[in-house]
Amino acid sequence: MNGYLGGVLLLGLGVLLVVALYAVHAVVGLHRTPVRSLPSQGGAAPTEHAWSRYHARWYVAAMVFLAFDIEMLFMYPWAVVLPQTGGGAVVEMFGFLSVVMAGVFYARREGVFRWS
Repeated sequence: MNGYLGGVLLLGLGVLLVVALYAVHAVVGLHRTPVRSLPSQGGAAPTEHAWSRYHARWYVAAMVFLAFDIEMLFMYPWAVVLPQTGGGAVVEMFGFLSVVMAGVFYARREGVFRWS
């Protein structure tokens, strides 16, 4: 039990710190009333069902998943070839990763990851 004493004390200190922070917030924090308006559309009555307002663009999500999945397929051969070829393999892998990330950043800039 002596070996766990430090861990138990650290856990107790963490719990005590969280409780103290909640107590300070209860005393010092501002108490506000919640906003009484409908969610989304600026408080106006919704004109369509929430399912059509908040849906993921699955095609884009699938393409991003496939891009990173293909990148994972390249990781094993890259790890095996790296000791044999040296720095060229590193440059090639980071070049591939930069192309994948450029595609993701472009997609994000175009808004394909936003809720429609």
